[in-house]
Amino acid sequence: MAETEDELPEDDELYEHHRIVVDKGQSLLRIDRFLMDRLQNATRTKIQAGIDAESVRVNDKPTKASYKIKPSDIITVSLPHPPRETDLKPENIPINIVFEDDDLLVINKPAGMVVHPAHGNWDGTLVNALVYHFQNLPTSRHGEVRPGLVHRIDKDTSGLMVIAKTEFAMTYLARQFFEHTIERTYNALTWGVPNPQIGTITGFIGRSIKDRKVQAIYDDESKGKWAVTHYTTLEDLGYVALVECKLETGRTHQIRAHFKHIGNPLFNDAMYGGDRILRGTPVGSYKAFVENAFKLLPRQALHARSLGFKHPRTKEWLQFESDLPDDFQAALNKWKSRLESRALDTND
Repeated sequence: MAETEDELPEDDELYEHHRIVVDKGQSLLRIDRFLMDRLQNATRTKIQAGIDAESVRVNDKPTKASYKIKPSDIITVSLPHPPRETDLKPENIPINIVFEDDDLLVINKPAGMVVHPAHGNWDGTLVNALVYHFQNLPTSRHGEVRPGLVHRIDKDTSGLMVIAKTEFAMTYLARQFFEHTIERTYNALTWGVPNPQIGTITGFIGRSIKDRKVQAIYDDESKGKWAVTHYTTLEDLGYVALVECKLETGRTHQIRAHFKHIGNPLFNDAMYGGDRILRGTPVGSYKAFVENAFKLLPRQALHARSLGFKHPRTKEWLQFESDLPDDFQAALNKWKSRLESRALDTND
């Protein structure tokens, strides 16, 4: 059974967010004790980690565990979701580690690797590899399905991910994702050149009513969650284009659904209709050319190119870059060569 990507959570679903307005009749009480009573499955350790990471705020300001709440205080909380019981099999799967310290690691995920277990994929995932190489990741001790994960990318998307190694780091990074201060840039190869070549795609993303496995864009907020993708066309290659995408939100299949929505599905994205010839006449040598390009890149043309965030402990801004993987680069070079050869023919 293949991976059911539609059942994987989007970034925001890896955390729980709360906004509590303290009752007017509430007596003075330490905030850590108050939250333990109010939040289901919240432990003192998790609440303390949230306070240390400034992910627990009172009236929009960081607080201390000893703070005594007052009537009408507004408390906001962002914490990793409580653990779900499941059996995780540690597997000795290689991980391409770009950066590592005591708080976190940044990895370069290959295309084809599922990030975490789901129906039909309970082994061979990044999480199975993580629990083998890092036995003390936050929440892994309790059987959490997603130890260390603060965001995710699709199975057949390649590129950079950050993994938390401590409860504090997980909570601190969760806050950055919640506030959209983490910078994520993707490279995509689209069918056709987006119009305009620089722009922003918005809309409410939710499951398609025609096919529950894919996401669709709606104008009605009751049908989905608000999503924003900024993009810049880097290269016009005729029938395809190399595009840079910057995520403001982290919804399931966001880039793939957004570019399908504006009429530029990603090259060879089978789920969103990009695995057929959408530009040019599908006959003769051109048809053979595209089919060969599909073989070079047998997945959606999407790569998480760069990742930037504030380090949980040092507060230093960290920035990471990842070159296009070989399959993506090979397909891109093929389109570039075709454009160059056609230009030479025109000059002749």
